[in-house]
Amino acid sequence: MQFKIKKDFQPAGDQPQAIEKLVSGVKKGLKHQTLLGVTGSGKTFTVANVIQEIQKPTLVIAHNKTLAAQLAQEYREFFPENAVHYFVSYYDYYQPEAYMPVSDTYIEKEAMINQEIERLRHASTQALLTRKDVIIVASVSCIYGLGSPVEYEKVNLKIGVGERVSRAEFIRKLIDIHFERTTADLSPGQFRAIGNMVEIMPVSEKCIFRIEIENSKIEKILKIDAITRTILEETQVFFLFPAKHFISTKEQSAQAFKTIKAELAGQLKKFEKEGKLLEAERLKRRTSYDLALIREIGYCNGIENYSRHFSGKSAGEPPDTLLSYFPHKADGSADFLTIIDESHVSVPQIGAMYNGDAARKQALVDYGFRLPSCRDNRPLKFEEFEQRVGQTIYTSATPSDYEREHSTQVVEQVIRPTGLIDPVVEVRPIVSGKVSRVPLAMRSQMAKGTFDTSENYPGQIADFIVEAEENIKAGGRVIATTLTKKMAEDLSEYLKEKGIKAEYLHSDIKTIERIEILTNLRKGPENGGFDVLVGVNLLREGLDLPEVTLIGILDADKEGFLRSDTSLIQIIGRAARNVKGKVILYADSVTKSMKFAMDETNRRRAIQIAYNTKHGITPKTIIKKIQDITDQLQSKHQKTVKELLTFDIKTEKNIKSVIKYKEKQLNSAVKILDFETAALLRDEIVELTKLVEK
Repeated sequence: MQFKIKKDFQPAGDQPQAIEKLVSGVKKGLKHQTLLGVTGSGKTFTVANVIQEIQKPTLVIAHNKTLAAQLAQEYREFFPENAVHYFVSYYDYYQPEAYMPVSDTYIEKEAMINQEIERLRHASTQALLTRKDVIIVASVSCIYGLGSPVEYEKVNLKIGVGERVSRAEFIRKLIDIHFERTTADLSPGQFRAIGNMVEIMPVSEKCIFRIEIENSKIEKILKIDAITRTILEETQVFFLFPAKHFISTKEQSAQAFKTIKAELAGQLKKFEKEGKLLEAERLKRRTSYDLALIREIGYCNGIENYSRHFSGKSAGEPPDTLLSYFPHKADGSADFLTIIDESHVSVPQIGAMYNGDAARKQALVDYGFRLPSCRDNRPLKFEEFEQRVGQTIYTSATPSDYEREHSTQVVEQVIRPTGLIDPVVEVRPIVSGKVSRVPLAMRSQMAKGTFDTSENYPGQIADFIVEAEENIKAGGRVIATTLTKKMAEDLSEYLKEKGIKAEYLHSDIKTIERIEILTNLRKGPENGGFDVLVGVNLLREGLDLPEVTLIGILDADKEGFLRSDTSLIQIIGRAARNVKGKVILYADSVTKSMKFAMDETNRRRAIQIAYNTKHGITPKTIIKKIQDITDQLQSKHQKTVKELLTFDIKTEKNIKSVIKYKEKQLNSAVKILDFETAALLRDEIVELTKLVEK
């Protein structure tokens, strides 16, 4: 099946030329290309059109789970008939194993696996092995070890009507591919045997396949809805993939035991020679215990540390990852397209993964907690990643040096089809005093006519307050960015003392509270919110706040990560969703980063204004519905109470009916990647289950 894009509108603005150039570059075999697209220019739509033209499986990498989920939903809307999947780390909580020699502290691995995300990971790999029209939107977890696609595909079961197999033999086959037997309700990766029937829930789906066996032959295969128990269809054949990505044969396992014991003997000898008797004893005890567990039950906590032995790879050899599941040409080169979203953040993140993991593992090896082979359970090195991804398109409003240096072609997408223009940028001094005393080079960058140069300038905070009050009076919202958390808190408190409704936002504030704060900024005081938000660097990316008309960047001339040209352009872009958008840079000198950011913003403004004039476009502020997960939280629980009353919960049977209904809602939410709603439903199911257990 081919990719077939669904278009509610045609490419406009810079999109047509960007699509044409990128497609041409891919067809010419260019290894690296960059799409330099400003905020709101429709970069995802452009890339979707490139995928439509190229017709190759595509990997899209984002730098966090939330952005990946948003992108996956966008691509699903563009390609409703094709396979668009979401692949991120399946841990809700993860504390890696570690040892800190300074304090002699050993930290055991703790993890909480999200079963729904694990199911989506399996759906991703199975789609890659069974079809060509696949888009996988992944976080950087895609560069971590996953298990061999060859072994994973090799042991899948083809189950068909008429196949000769006994019930006992069929059950053994399921156990061999890591399915678990249960007598309770089925979850993905489980099966149950009832009389002559075996019911299986594949690890990648939330439906049940019922296999009816008579006289050692499969007579019927039914696909059943897991919630309603209604028959969806009767089928003649289906393929069942393993319940785990890490698969090894009995021969591989037997060989692994030999090589693990040999490595252990060698490391013990090394420790004894160095006089590290405590480390030798610790390693011997732990490894022997792990081997005993693996032999008896096929698993031990931390089994991934022995993955190199079970896969048969050599020491130092790169692990198999999600990239290994994508198609490759006969010469081993990648035969798929890679898109790295927000590349100025994602590329450095990919590059940093290996070193951080290696340092932690080395301490475990040096002090006898793990064998040296644990270091081979790792993410890819950056150069290994580069070798495995093939043709790549980087997308960013602010590409970094890496993208610019490696890209044969940088395609600009500056014009917004909406006509919105980048905000006006002004420079004003930090310190109070006569503006006329400011160096000429500085004054030349300042906006004219914004304040009386004959009067004493009050300084950045006082000036910002005056500007903020004017914008608030006109119905706008205001953002101020500071360099430290303490300054953000102090400024927020000071603004409140001046009668301005303000709040601060930084990394110490929990996720739900952050969303609530941002929503209250959009609502404004007339709807229970506030007018001014003060924050640090987390205000740079990912905020969609069309009500913001003013951004004040305090201490803009303090060069560094928070005031680099990339950071400044990203902050300025937050005011590009409102026709009244304005940004003030408070500085006592114009740095190279400031000059670059202002020149680039003015260049983009000029291009957009010329386009608007030529096409008679009048820019309009984006109108976006205000939604808040905390509102959802309240309304969902209110609905739950109503549903409980509707079902008249007085018996265990009624409670179970509500649970089934909630599970169906949860599955629907997961299908559209609405994980916030899914999390709420999951919590409600937990509470209802407690009622049944009482």
